[in-house]
Amino acid sequence: MTDHHPEPHPEAERAERDGQPPSGMQEAKRLAAQARRLQEQVIELEVQVRARPKIALAEGVLVERYGLPDPDAAFTLMRQASQRANIKLHQLATAVARTRGPAQGAAVWFNTRERRPAPPLTALGAGTLDERNQGEVLGAALRRVMHITSTYMGNVQLVEDGTLRMEKHAGLPRQFTDYFAFVDGGTACSRAATASHQVTVKEIASSPGFDDVTRRVILSAGSRACHSVPLVDDTDTVHGVISSHHARPLVGFTRVQLQALHHTSRAVGTWIDWHRRTVLLDALEDLHQLARAREL
Repeated sequence: MTDHHPEPHPEAERAERDGQPPSGMQEAKRLAAQARRLQEQVIELEVQVRARPKIALAEGVLVERYGLPDPDAAFTLMRQASQRANIKLHQLATAVARTRGPAQGAAVWFNTRERRPAPPLTALGAGTLDERNQGEVLGAALRRVMHITSTYMGNVQLVEDGTLRMEKHAGLPRQFTDYFAFVDGGTACSRAATASHQVTVKEIASSPGFDDVTRRVILSAGSRACHSVPLVDDTDTVHGVISSHHARPLVGFTRVQLQALHHTSRAVGTWIDWHRRTVLLDALEDLHQLARAREL
């Protein structure tokens, strides 16, 4: 990261040009602006610090398993496999680290798994979707939730090692998406994931469920209320959360709306389970074949 020198507040800069020392209010504004910039840098660094170890761990696993020359070679193979499967690199890296490896010298990693057809996605009301494309399906799911709840702001988070990780968003600024890149608790989305039911925060400004910094980030994004829907499969396992954000406080939702959100939750949760058992394992198999090709 390059050195960052705080920029003077415009009013303080004008006062300095006029030969006058900045007033107390001008100085307070300058310090507040500086604090916001520093907070953004801290959030960005936290995202990097939390993401990199998982990739590094997977690199180490692959170097040892396939006798690769260095971690860069492992990274290149993972990037190639993730691009071919159209999934995020960090998801593949997590799967490499958590999944039992192939037998020594095995030509195929998963030779006994049962393949299942993709579950229907008609509840998303998006027409024909590529069921193997995670970005396309999650994008359609987010649009469906925002349509049901009548808003233009929302985000999708998936469960990864017990943490909610941001995967899709719409209508939300960078400060918001960086701050909520990883969520461990203390928010409506984490409560929805833990309790496995929908959670409504009718007015964020007065809700006791947020600390001061979290509340300020949400309000700064233009969100005054939010509703979080857990993504649950047929075994009641929570795989993620979709949250809608609203420019005005909420009164609540009708029974019809809540039922439509429930159907969306089940459809997406079941699809995520299928995707992880099918597309993600296909990507691991592809990675295995790419690594073996290097050995030949």
